[in-house]
Amino acid sequence: MAYYKPQQIAMNTIETGIIKAKSTWIQMLVLGFLGGAFIALGFLLDIRVIANTPESWGSFANFIGAALFPVGLILVLVAGGELLTGNMMAVPLARMAKRISTIEVARNLLAITVANLLGALFVAYFFGHVVGLTETGPYLTKTVEMAGHKLEGSFAQMFLSGIGCNWLVALAVWLSYSADSISGKILGIWFPTMAFVAIGFQHVVANMFLIPAAIFAGYYSWDMYFMNFIPVWLGNLTGGAVFVAGIYFTAYIKKENQLTPAGSGHAQHNESTVSTMPAVSATSALPLQHSDQAH
Repeated sequence: MAYYKPQQIAMNTIETGIIKAKSTWIQMLVLGFLGGAFIALGFLLDIRVIANTPESWGSFANFIGAALFPVGLILVLVAGGELLTGNMMAVPLARMAKRISTIEVARNLLAITVANLLGALFVAYFFGHVVGLTETGPYLTKTVEMAGHKLEGSFAQMFLSGIGCNWLVALAVWLSYSADSISGKILGIWFPTMAFVAIGFQHVVANMFLIPAAIFAGYYSWDMYFMNFIPVWLGNLTGGAVFVAGIYFTAYIKKENQLTPAGSGHAQHNESTVSTMPAVSATSALPLQHSDQAH
């Protein structure tokens, strides 16, 4: 099973960030809707499986749920979708490399935030509320309990929890870019994603499903959700842009910007491949395939 070294991943991630930033509004909104819906489905699977586990199982039940949750991110990265937390790493990295503008970063993060919210709310309302998958028996109890935990704590605690979450989630995306096979991508995605869920860190898109699902069932309020959304969004941005993109940019890219091919103002945007920047190591990276619909 082939894999790419960190220097090569960094170069390929920059190209992916450029494509994300230069996508059309319709691409961002459609793929962002899928991204929010896929993460919500992963969380719904978590709830449906662990809600009936015996109390004596303790934290092992949480591990089972955490092991199932990555289905959502696997769907995003393999089947196709745009996820805010991944974009909070890839798009800022492209900006640090001076390949896109700050306005393009803001445009992408705004569009994907809105689209992810719509996708997550769709699953929470129609599957959770209308179908009743989060509003009956132990499933309602588990949904309300988990949402309540997300709403606890101060602004600073939610912010720091958001950093921890996207440090791991952005690394899951980073590791998926290191593999050239579906099995390798799934392994790279699974472990960091499982870890953030088992620890209990806050993921802004997962919360877009969980807390509204509890609200639709008659618990909590939209004001309470909004006060969670802000610090978690900012924490996730910090985790992805600073703790992953910023650190790897400093380590691998900062001194290599002069290696960008002359006349290459932006990434070639097509549906099959993306031309990569030269690798920073003596060993050239194999071309890493990134479709417009698979990141």
